[in-house]
Amino acid sequence: MTHFKSLLAIAGFTFFTLAHASYPEKAVKIIIPFPAGAAADNAMRVVGKKLSDIWGQPVVIENKPGVPGLQAGAFAQPDGYTLVMGAGSNFVTGPLINSKLPYSASKDFSPVGRVLINVPILTVHPSLQVKTVKDLIAYAKKQPGTLNYSSSGIGSPNHLAMEMFQGMSDTKLVHIPYKGASPSVNEMLAGHVEVGINAVPSVIQHIKTGKLIPLAVASAKRDRNLPDVPTISEAGLTGFEYEIWYALFFQSKVPAEITQKVSKDLQKAVLDPEVSKQLQIQGAEPAPLGHTELAAFIERDIARWKVIIKDRNIRAE
Repeated sequence: MTHFKSLLAIAGFTFFTLAHASYPEKAVKIIIPFPAGAAADNAMRVVGKKLSDIWGQPVVIENKPGVPGLQAGAFAQPDGYTLVMGAGSNFVTGPLINSKLPYSASKDFSPVGRVLINVPILTVHPSLQVKTVKDLIAYAKKQPGTLNYSSSGIGSPNHLAMEMFQGMSDTKLVHIPYKGASPSVNEMLAGHVEVGINAVPSVIQHIKTGKLIPLAVASAKRDRNLPDVPTISEAGLTGFEYEIWYALFFQSKVPAEITQKVSKDLQKAVLDPEVSKQLQIQGAEPAPLGHTELAAFIERDIARWKVIIKDRNIRAE
């Protein structure tokens, strides 16, 4: 009987392994909790097409903006056929700021792999007549509480980046939150708001036409699309670093074998020369990490932002 049970166990394991070896056998869906046409959506469509080529199966992009998209990913069937794209705002800072989210970033999801980063850039409206980070800090200190900065909402990446900027520069600006990146940028273009930090793809054309003045990028190194623009750290706030990252996640109960395969294939897709080129044209920076590395990266990000959010007393609406 013991021998028979052992044979059954071996047979079951073999079937399980073979089933995963043939994955995927049908279309794979990627839920994107951002609107169609957003920078993250455009980038993921490029990567999704390459994954489709690698797998020989369709990759279907489903846009479900906001919390509903993350809920759909959290409660998807754990069969490996539904991925969800997420960012630091969904999986790190959002849960730290808002304890009432209808999903648990740590319990409902399993990291698959990081895809890319978008570099944020600090810009001002030309009417402010500020050309450098040091000039902006001096202006803000001379007239505390008079400068406005826009963001795409409380707890959004640009809100948090500006909070970190104020903390490190010992300045005070007035936060004007909007519902999304587009109105946030548009209000700056109209001159209703003087300052903002936004992803390079969102503002690069406005910089090139002189409608916004670039002061510095928030990343650790200069952006390839704007090589003459210094980093905020170079410009005077030593150690300032903030990047907007995007990654793919599975529902937490998806088998580890599938997660490992998709993680490996995802890295292959992102590192493909043509994919990397297309992402860079869009203003994104390919930045693949495997599932283990991504999990460790998220833990470090959580530890870092816990301190900043507490120090700046950032709370959900």
